[in-house]
Order: sequence, then C-alpha cells, then structure tokens
Amino acid sequence: MTDTSRPAKFAASYALLRAAADIADHWVQSDRCAQAKAATDAAPVVTTDEKTGTKHFHGTLGGRLTCAWHVTTYTATQGLVLVAGSRSVGLQLHPGAVASALAISATTHYIADRRVPNGVLERLAAATGKSRFYKLADFGMNGSYALDQAWHHGFETLAAIVAAAK
Repeated sequence: MTDTSRPAKFAASYALLRAAADIADHWVQSDRCAQAKAATDAAPVVTTDEKTGTKHFHGTLGGRLTCAWHVTTYTATQGLVLVAGSRSVGLQLHPGAVASALAISATTHYIADRRVPNGVLERLAAATGKSRFYKLADFGMNGSYALDQAWHHGFETLAAIVAAAK
C-alpha cells in the first residue's frame, strides 16, 4: 500500500468502526449490561433475569465487571467488523495499528459507559454549559445518550486515524 491509500484506509476504518459500534451497543450488548454497567455501591442497580425471575444486585464491583464485559463484546465486534470489512474491500490494515485503534475505542468506551455519579460525560457537559441538555429526557430526546454517542463518534474518528496510520 502506498501513502495515497491512507485516505481510503481512514474512510473504511471509520465507517466500519461506526457501524460495528451501533451493532455492538444496541444489538450485542445485553439488557443486563445496559442496566448495570454504571452501578456503584452508592447507586446500586437490581436486574431481573427474564428467564428465571432471579434478581441480581450490582454495586461498584458488579458495575465495573458488567461494563468490562460490555466493552469486551463491543471491542470484539468492532475488531471483527474492522478486520473482515477492510479485507473484503481490499485494504490491508497494519495489525499494530488495528490493535491501537481498538484500544482507544475500548478505553474511552469504558470511561463513558461507567457513568458513575458525576462521571466524565456529566462533568464535561457541565464544563461546556451543556448540563441542561445532558439532563434532558423529554420531547423524544435524551441528552445524556446524545452526548454519549457524540463522545464515542469522536473517539472512533481518532481510532480510524490510528488504524489508517501505517
């Protein structure tokens, strides 16, 4: 591959990472993970197994482990789609660049999804004058979700730049 292929690598990497992220966040992620990934001892979450009706208590450790599992399945989905998709369109991405891109995506995804009280996104929203939007949950909008997705899109762009770098 020549340097002229870097724009194609970036474009393909971004499209593949973005598509995989939506699939991983909305289809692959379990209901239990969606509910419990931000649990803390101060803000515990109780989930109910749909099949057995068993209730599960999630505190800080449970929230961390649940979020880690979600990020694992999220990153595996992105990795599979990025590698298979880039190969299917004839682009060879350097394995080290792919690993670095996935590490960026995974780390920043975990940081955002833990959403512990006054988490990174809530503090960032406050610092940029977006507190009211962050708390919006009306008119068919959810501000914290929209800001969460914008955070992920931004870091997936950085990850795509890294994936295309070599």
